[in-house]
Amino acid sequence: MTVAIDVTDATFEADVLERSMEVPVVVDLWAAWCGPCRTLGPVLDKVVAERNGEVVLAKVDVDSNPRAAASFQVQSIPAVYALRNKRVVSGFIGAQPESAIRSWLDEVAPAPSEVDMLVTAGDEASLRKALELEPGNEKVIASLAGLLVERGDGASKKEALQLLARVPETPDVRYLLALARVGEEASGGDEFVTEKLDELLDRVKADPAARQEYLDLLEVMGPDDPRVPEYRKALTSRLF
Repeated sequence: MTVAIDVTDATFEADVLERSMEVPVVVDLWAAWCGPCRTLGPVLDKVVAERNGEVVLAKVDVDSNPRAAASFQVQSIPAVYALRNKRVVSGFIGAQPESAIRSWLDEVAPAPSEVDMLVTAGDEASLRKALELEPGNEKVIASLAGLLVERGDGASKKEALQLLARVPETPDVRYLLALARVGEEASGGDEFVTEKLDELLDRVKADPAARQEYLDLLEVMGPDDPRVPEYRKALTSRLF
């Protein structure tokens, strides 16, 4: 993975702002005539490279790219800023010793923990080990539950439901819960699903289990399915 890139006014949006939605981006504002910039640059290269792609270093020549530089409203260079999710989270002005830069980077972009690396590995054995280390880690639980649901057998789905019951309900968790409960039905084809929804619709008001199954099917179908808005409207009319 490339960890150091030269950024221009034209590429700033994609290489810095959009990229910061995926990984921390450190922006180095520099110029060829700036002596401290020439001192700082190699140190930043070294410290960021140690992160093996967990951080991206974006170098902006302020003379050639005034619009990108102006977005930080800098008064002097070298100036260094860290961005996450399109927002500046920290920064410093002037050349700094290597130890200070490393400490700063540890604060704004902590090195991945053992659990983080196990989640990145993504296989079942790694995720189970991560769960042993951090039983309440929501990301670990969701990742493992996703694998179990994908496996598709009854025991795996049951375990997935038990795991997901331990974490707050987010959109991703709600989808996995629905997939564990009705994924097999939802994969039965459009005609089968439509018939199933019509059959459940007659029972949703008096039967909580039918209502849950109905909602689960809509969840698995997803918001882009043109049938979903109509079936949600039909559910509302039956309940109220």
